[in-house]
Amino acid sequence: MTDQDPVHDHSARPYGWVGAYSERRAALSPDAVGLRDASSGASFTYAELDRRANRTARLLSAHGVADGERVAVVSRNRPELVDLFFGACKTGGVLAPLSHRLAPPEMGALLDDVDPELLVVEAPFADDVAAALAHGNCGVDAPALALGTGGIAGRAEPDPDPVDSDLAAGDYAGALPEDDSPVETADLALSDPALFLHTGGSTGVPKETVLTHGSVLWNSFNTITAWGLRPDDVTPMTFPMFHTGGWNVITVPLFHVGGEVIVAREFDPAEVLGLVDETEASLLIAVPAVLRMMADHDDWEEADLSTLRFVKSGGGPCRERVMREWWERDVDLSQGYGLTECGPNNFAMPEGWDRATADSVGVPAPHVDTRVVGDDGGELDRGEIGELELAGPHAADRYWRNPEESEATFGDGWVSTGDLARVDEDGYHYVEGRKKNMYVSGGENVYPAEVEDAIADHPGVEEVVVVPVPDEQWGQVGRAVVQGDRTIDLESLREFLDGRLARFKHPRSVAFVDEMPTSGPSKIDREAIKAEFGDEE
Repeated sequence: MTDQDPVHDHSARPYGWVGAYSERRAALSPDAVGLRDASSGASFTYAELDRRANRTARLLSAHGVADGERVAVVSRNRPELVDLFFGACKTGGVLAPLSHRLAPPEMGALLDDVDPELLVVEAPFADDVAAALAHGNCGVDAPALALGTGGIAGRAEPDPDPVDSDLAAGDYAGALPEDDSPVETADLALSDPALFLHTGGSTGVPKETVLTHGSVLWNSFNTITAWGLRPDDVTPMTFPMFHTGGWNVITVPLFHVGGEVIVAREFDPAEVLGLVDETEASLLIAVPAVLRMMADHDDWEEADLSTLRFVKSGGGPCRERVMREWWERDVDLSQGYGLTECGPNNFAMPEGWDRATADSVGVPAPHVDTRVVGDDGGELDRGEIGELELAGPHAADRYWRNPEESEATFGDGWVSTGDLARVDEDGYHYVEGRKKNMYVSGGENVYPAEVEDAIADHPGVEEVVVVPVPDEQWGQVGRAVVQGDRTIDLESLREFLDGRLARFKHPRSVAFVDEMPTSGPSKIDREAIKAEFGDEE
């Protein structure tokens, strides 16, 4: 290219197919089932999903949800969230699902940040959302529509639990237009926003991450090409749909190839095991805690898992004990890695991968660049541990209304993950834990993930988190916070670790919890553990 050659920014050019996702898929496979609702028993073909999206688009347009305006939704997993996503894409609006697990002040701050044109609320969360709207940090004055718990919009089931009329301007199902004929899709470019997804908020108020149509599509391409998705694939959804896992790990990629996604209001290990058998599911993606709950369930031994082509673990390190449980059932389980700000599907295991590399997240997907950098920002050699940075068209655009954090995370074209990693000679990437969780003991770097992996091999340990505590001699030492056998003492634990782990990495104290606190989609809340156990002398 010469200096005189034009530079074509294809991401900024409007395309007729951007946003027309349900319409284009329905044209290719109208009779294929795209979505199943395990809670109601309803199923929807792609033709039905497109008709529902047309009705939803008309509703959103009537409320001004177009041209980048937002519709916020507070709900558990249900078909209406898919309707809202497809409908918003048609109008040029943006879907902003919010966690129903947030406290009213947190939800109020997020609602104020999102500033929606329309709010959709499922009945069980009406009081919390009303409290959030009334909170002093929330200036939102948008109309709210009620999602009942009993029926699916557009069907005749009665709703035994309507939303309080003080919150809702009307019933969502009753407000939907009858007309489900095709609508004109907005002129959209790949650079236009499609989704707002908030981060976990473990270090303060969650940040809204702006995912463009381009980032959503390129993540789908990475997933389809690296994981080998097929039109006959079926998966039960284990992530909440206010999380990137609920949309970008597998739902949108599967919709692109014409596969089937199964949703349910709540996660239940017995139900998911049953769904794998009943629907002959071929894929399952979950956080480690969910995979452990399934493997520990009474139905585990009798469950038929033979149709699963592969299972992916993400959202944190998966203990080898859990992986072995699945391998012994002849299931191809491996770990993935991602974050709301990038992907989240960035890596995959090559065909015929060796289980000796099971503690890695694999090699980069086709359209992902990676590098590991030191504190000075310079790229490190293979084998050295530094911060993992990612780049590619699947990355998010920015944080909404947060230029300082956007610059820090996205500023130089690389997404700073905050995670420590190393790359071996074969290109396999190993995540060593969060950069902020690393501590220095007697001048030596200690990575809690490595210590936790060693402790987790103890037969009496169900789960463990290692946090640093102050020490007069060494500066900092580790404390093992254990869920499991409370008869484990420090002496026996350190004896178990001898020969497995350098002694400076051994914890110097042990604490116990009945259950690990969680945040997000069943992810261990390390910040809560550090707050309770990390500052004790």
